[in-house]
Amino acid sequence: MIAPGRAKRPGVGRPPLDPPSADELASCPFCAGHEDMTPPQTLVLPEEGDWKVRVVPNLYPALDRQEVVVQSRRHIRSIAEAEDAELELVAEAWRRRAADEPGYVLPLLNEGREAGASLPHSHSQLIWLPEAPAPHARPRGEAVFEHDGLAVTCPWASRVPYETVIAPLEPEADALESRLLASALKLLADIVRRLQGLEGQVPLNAWLERSPDDWRLVVFPRLTVLAGLELGAGIFVNTVPPEEAAFRLREA
Repeated sequence: MIAPGRAKRPGVGRPPLDPPSADELASCPFCAGHEDMTPPQTLVLPEEGDWKVRVVPNLYPALDRQEVVVQSRRHIRSIAEAEDAELELVAEAWRRRAADEPGYVLPLLNEGREAGASLPHSHSQLIWLPEAPAPHARPRGEAVFEHDGLAVTCPWASRVPYETVIAPLEPEADALESRLLASALKLLADIVRRLQGLEGQVPLNAWLERSPDDWRLVVFPRLTVLAGLELGAGIFVNTVPPEEAAFRLREA
C-alpha cells in the first residue's frame, strides 16, 4: 500500500546521531588494537601486514554457525564510510568463508539499533541456515541507474520507503562466485550515502537474496515502524511511492 500521509503522523521523527563518544571508542571490540576483545578470527584480509577486514565468530548466534565480518579497522558506523578496497575484501571474505564451511550461507547487514545492530562499528554477518530459503523471482521496479554491469531499482511493490534492489543486468547463478559481488557492495555503499543525504542517518537492513539462477542485494531502510498491519496481515504501508524514491535516489 502507498500512503504518503502516514509520514506526517506523530512520533515518526528520528533524533540526530551524536558523534562516537570516548566510551564507545574505548569499548569497541571491532577496532584495530582491540583484537583480544573478540573470539579468535576465522579469516583476516589481507593475510600479511595490517588487516583491513576480519571475520570472527558471533558471540551471541541465533543459529549454530554465525560469523561477523568487521568491514574496517577504522571505527566507521556505516558501510557508506567504507573504502572501495575494504568492500572488495568484504566480498572476498564472504566468498572464502562460504567456500570453507558447508551449507547455505546468508550474508546480511544490520545498521542502527532500530535495524537490529548491537554494535555501531560497521559489520556484516554470515549465517549458515539449515536449508536454503524459498526462492523469489527478481522484483520488477522503477530504474534508479545502471553501473558496472549492475542495475539499481526500487521495486514497484516496495514494502518500505526507498527499498532498493541491486542485481546483475543479466541473471547469474551464484553471487558468491560472481565478479560483480564487490561492485554490488560498492553500489550498496553508494545507495546508503544517497539515503543519508536525503534522510540523515538511516537504520537499515540489507541481505543477499539468491535463487538457483539469479541473485540480488536487497536494501531495506527502516524509515517506518513495522506494526500489526505489516506483521499480522503482511500488508506493508509505504509512505514514498517507488517512482518518487527512484527519482530522489537518482538525483541525490
